[in-house]
Amino acid sequence: MNVEVIREFALSLPETTEGFPFGESVLVFKIKNKIFLLLPLDEIELRFNVKCNPEKAIQWREEYPDTVLPGYHMNKKHWNTIVINGRLSWSRIKETIEDSYVLVRSR
Repeated sequence: MNVEVIREFALSLPETTEGFPFGESVLVFKIKNKIFLLLPLDEIELRFNVKCNPEKAIQWREEYPDTVLPGYHMNKKHWNTIVINGRLSWSRIKETIEDSYVLVRSR
């Protein structure tokens, strides 16, 4: 798993755009000009932030305590940080990104 795999998946979602609004170290993905995925490029351990329904955010954190954390530098109620450490399958990782995309797109 690497940044490019996550990037390609995010860009496969309809109407997704990418950019660097916060500098060259964080790749940001948006739908309808609203952020749904932040992907730091300068971290030693691969991780990303996704928006999440508050109840589901807590559920994910309880189910995967070393892998799903409260959103780093984000609103902890609505954002999770997903650590790529081998504990989440690719399908679960995609699920977190898709959930974020759908949540942001619907607003």
